Order: sequence, then structure tokens, then C-alpha cells
Amino acid sequence: MGSQFATFLKDASGATAIEYGMLAAGIAVAIMTSVSTLGCSLADIFNSIDTSLKSM
Repeated sequence: MGSQFATFLKDASGATAIEYGMLAAGIAVAIMTSVSTLGCSLADIFNSIDTSLKSM
């Protein structure tokens, strides 16, 4: 029983999966932040174009 517990503690495959999950979550947050910022900028640009076209 003791050797099985020691083997379980030395097994790092679960930690690797958690690290990959944390990396994926970090990338997802970065993508959401950049898309949100870019979306606001694009909305401002299109509103400016719309205003320019309506004034012609």
C-alpha cells in the first residue's frame, strides 16, 4: 500500500494536465481582452465612416 501511494505522489501527469488547462485559460483571457478592445476600436472607425458618408 505504501509503495502505491509513493508511486501516486511521483506521478506528474495530472499536474501536466492542470498546467495545460491553466495555459489554455490564460490564452483565452488574452484573446477575449484583445477582441473586446479591437471591437470597440472597429466600432468607432465604422461610426466615423458612417458619419462621413451621411454628411456627403
